[in-house]
Order: sequence, then C-alpha cells, then structure tokens
Amino acid sequence: MRKWIPLIAVCLGTFLLLVDVTIVIVALPAIAGDFGADYADLQWVLDAYALALAALLLGAGSLADRYGRRGVYLTGLVVFAVSSLLCAIAPNEQALIAARVLQGIGGAAMFATTLAILNLTYHGRDRGVAFGVWGAVSGAATAAGPLVGGLLTEHLSWRWIFLVNLPVSAAALWFTLRGVTESRAPRAGRFDIPGTVTFTIAAGAVTYGLIQASAEGWTAAATLVPLLAGLVAAAAFVLVELRSDHPMLDLGLFRNPSFAVLIAAAFLMHAAAFAVMPYSTVWLQQILGHGPVDAGLLGALPLSGASLLVGAFAGHALQKASPRLAVGLGLLLVAAGDLAQSLVGGDSGGTVLIPGLILVGLGAGAVLPVQSSALLAGVPRERSGMAGGALNTFRQLGFAFGVAVFGKVFQDAVADGRGAPAAYAEGLSSTLQLAAAFALVAGILVLILLRRTAHGPVNVSMSTDENRVKVSEG
Repeated sequence: MRKWIPLIAVCLGTFLLLVDVTIVIVALPAIAGDFGADYADLQWVLDAYALALAALLLGAGSLADRYGRRGVYLTGLVVFAVSSLLCAIAPNEQALIAARVLQGIGGAAMFATTLAILNLTYHGRDRGVAFGVWGAVSGAATAAGPLVGGLLTEHLSWRWIFLVNLPVSAAALWFTLRGVTESRAPRAGRFDIPGTVTFTIAAGAVTYGLIQASAEGWTAAATLVPLLAGLVAAAAFVLVELRSDHPMLDLGLFRNPSFAVLIAAAFLMHAAAFAVMPYSTVWLQQILGHGPVDAGLLGALPLSGASLLVGAFAGHALQKASPRLAVGLGLLLVAAGDLAQSLVGGDSGGTVLIPGLILVGLGAGAVLPVQSSALLAGVPRERSGMAGGALNTFRQLGFAFGVAVFGKVFQDAVADGRGAPAAYAEGLSSTLQLAAAFALVAGILVLILLRRTAHGPVNVSMSTDENRVKVSEG
C-alpha cells in the first residue's frame, strides 16, 4: 500500500486543479446574483484561472527540474489551498477574480510536477497502473467539475465549491509529505529567466486573446492586440531558447516526430473533448430549464464515469498497447462521441447527449494516460518536468482555444436565430461538429505520424557527448 502513496498524493492534487477549471461553470448565475454583477463580466471567474494555469505551467516545470519537484508541488498545494479560501470569502467579483488568478498559480506549480513525479517514482507494471489511474482521474476531474459545482451550489452555496478544496488539499499535503521523495535534474544549470519571461508573456497573451475572441470576435482590437503580442513573445522565446545553454524548453525535442505529434494531439484533444462543456451547460440550464445538479448529471457524469471505468479496468492493458493505436483510436472515439452529441435538435431533451458523452469519456480515458507516458518515455528522465510542463501547457491552451472558437460559433448561431430555443440547439450542434473535426484530425495525425512500436512507447537514450536524443523502435 505504501508504494501507492505518491500516486494518491498526485491524483488528489490533479483532481483539485482540474476540477476547478470547470467547477464554476454552473455556479456563475448564483455568483452573479450574490454580487449583482454582470454575467458576462463573471466569465473571468472561469477564464482568469485558465489563463494563469496555461501561462505558468512550463516555467513551473522548469523550476521543479532545478529546485525540486516535491518542493514545487508542496508549494503549489499551499498556494492553491490559501487562494481557495480567499475565493470562498471574496466580498465582490474583483476579489474573486484576483483569488482565482492566485489559484491558477498554485495549480500551475502542481500540474507541472505531477507527471514527472509519477515518471520517476514508478517502473514496469506499476508505471502502467499509475499512469492509467492518473489519466482516468484527469479526464474525470475536468468533466466532473460542472456536476460537483452543481451539487454544492444547489444544496449549499457557490462558496462551497472553493471551501471543499481545503480538506482535499490537506489530505494531498499529508500524502505528499509522507510518500513523495524529492527529485531534481542532476545537471539543471541556472534557471532560464529570459525563456520563462518570454514564454509566460506569450502563453498569457495568446490565452487572453483567445478568451477575448469568444466575447469580442476575432477581428476586434481587444483580440488582435494580445494575439499579436503573444506571437511576438513566442518568436522571442524561440530565439532565446535556441541561444541558451540551459533552455527552459529544449526545442530539439520537437525534432522527434513522436514528441511533436503527441503535443499537437494534446492541444486538439482538450479542445475536442472538454471545451464544448460550457455551451452544453448553457443549453441544458437556460433552454431546457435544468438546475445545476441535473445539468451536471446530464452533461458531465456520463463522460467522467466512462473515463474512470477505462482507467480502472483497462489502464494497465493500455500501457502495454501501442501508443499509436491507443491514442489514435481513442481520438477517433472522441470524434465519434462529439458527432453523436451533435444530433441535438430543437425538440431534444438533455438525454440526447448521453451516448456521445460516454464515447468521449471512453476515448479520453484511453488517450490521456497513454499520451502522457508515451511522451515522457521519449525524453530523458531528468527532463521529465520540462516535458510534463510542455504537455500540460498545450492541453490548457487547447482548452482555451476550443472555448474561444466554439464560443464564437455558438454565439453566431444564437444571434442568427434571434435567441430562439432551436437556435441554441443548432449552435451546440455546430460546435460539436467542429469539435469532432478537431478530434478526427488529431487521430489521423497520430495514426500516420506517431512512430510504430511493438510493445509500448518510444524508447529514447541520451548521448551525453553529443547531447542529442536518439530514438529507437521498441
């Protein structure tokens, strides 16, 4: 039992930080009512957390490699717990949004270290089990956010969606202190301040621009200016990293086709599987009249339940399968699930979503753990924090991208239909069809480009003389 304590610690933290990405979705109307705030302004209660999380993940992973993954994870847990309390006692929307930014900072420190801790702690069969459980928890947490938020908001208060984090954070701290050993890169070198600054600006500006695109449109100055600033900062980041002796992100990793395609698939996967959820929740509550709990049950439970089942009963088997097939076919399953949900129409009830959500959950449950373990197996162990931070960063950027793109499609359909109930269903159907296209493209890329392996992920060795990654097929 003791050997699973690090897994428990990591899964508790992962569940906390991912459930808080979406937990506020169904609570926004209640928060707006308490504060007398505009509902649109309160979207930043959702978006501020996502922005901080996406912008700081890679920098946090680099810090963890250099100064200790356990220490960074513990620091993130403490910051997350304190900021959750600040969210719960916030007197107005401005204070709540500021606390959510702080919560995102803590979440980034946690998320950037989870994969590295698992990768360095477990080996062989145990490694397959650990990544299977972690993947199931990751998929279930993102999907379960609206359900947990609905239960707490309807039966207690929206403030409890943040207060509930405190005992779980305490449990995660206890398990981490008891079972997680410290680790760091043996030759990490100095911290890459220019790389960290330029990447944080790039990720933050791009995420902000995507958020604004959903509200203002793609051609608005509020969208174009931050997107342009993000692109400039991204170019500066590339130049800085190419010249750095100790880069925060070794861009040479992207010369490995397997690494590059897994990162691209992570971006598209999170857009396709999870970014539609805010709009299905709007349809369930505002058009069909479901309360927060019913909306969570219909819009989240089938996906999270299916994801957990895959992790519980097939996690180890998936780790032994070819990553090319497990990830590629899992993405095609997500595409099929999105298409099944897109059958929603003006006279549909909420149950029309359930079959498709189950398919998405099964696909996500297969993709998330195998994708993570395959990518980490493709980099030297001392760069686990770097690789894990990059993977989780692109997952969050994919979620933000999906929310922005789907939001524009959804809002245009509603506007064209002059707010009629059927227009909401049409908008939701259109977003789901686009989500299916994202998953389909990602699945095809993986099946074509990911290196074929016979028994597991890509094997990588590190040449210390030439400092180059050598890829061989298993």
